[in-house]
Amino acid sequence: MSEASAPVLVVEDDPHLAAGVMENLRAEGYEVSLAPDGEQALAWLAAHSCALVILDVMLPGADGLTVCRTLRARGNTTPVLFLTARGDPADRVRGLEAGGDDYLAKPFHLQEFLLRVRAILRRWDWYRSASATAATAMEAMILKVLAEHAGQIVSREDLLERVWGYDVFPSTRTVDNFILRLRKRFEKDPASPRHFLTVWGVGYRFLTEGEP
Repeated sequence: MSEASAPVLVVEDDPHLAAGVMENLRAEGYEVSLAPDGEQALAWLAAHSCALVILDVMLPGADGLTVCRTLRARGNTTPVLFLTARGDPADRVRGLEAGGDDYLAKPFHLQEFLLRVRAILRRWDWYRSASATAATAMEAMILKVLAEHAGQIVSREDLLERVWGYDVFPSTRTVDNFILRLRKRFEKDPASPRHFLTVWGVGYRFLTEGEP
């Protein structure tokens, strides 16, 4: 599947904004579907797959943050681009902590929006095409960095710089996905980790022993 024909789900309750976003995405060659609220988005994603979810934060019923957290809890790693009327840095942090990949405040410039869509899809094309051997090597390198700083907080940005060197411009969400892989490999209960601990809004802390 090429980037240009990638299926995209737009989750937006404003019919005028939704129509504009969908029209421009289709003009770029994307296959676009619409869910007008969070519950319908979760139902659609339970039955279909897509390459990207464009998710409004302020939705009736389940808001965008809840939708994204639910997706991640289900093990769905589809990248999410949040759209929001609030551009406060704290809101951006909450979106990323909920499992989002990028965050764009309304009103946004159309060209910037389309560039962000392309960038996210490009990163995930790279991630999906990475060989199992390369992924294992990345896991080992992340584990090495964390073990060398056992007990200390290591930011996502530090892990990106030390492991990837920004050569392929992965997102901080890529780091999160590799941490999930390490938890599945080493934690007795990956859902309640005792060694690979999340420090919300910052990064991770590795403990050789569980929390006292």
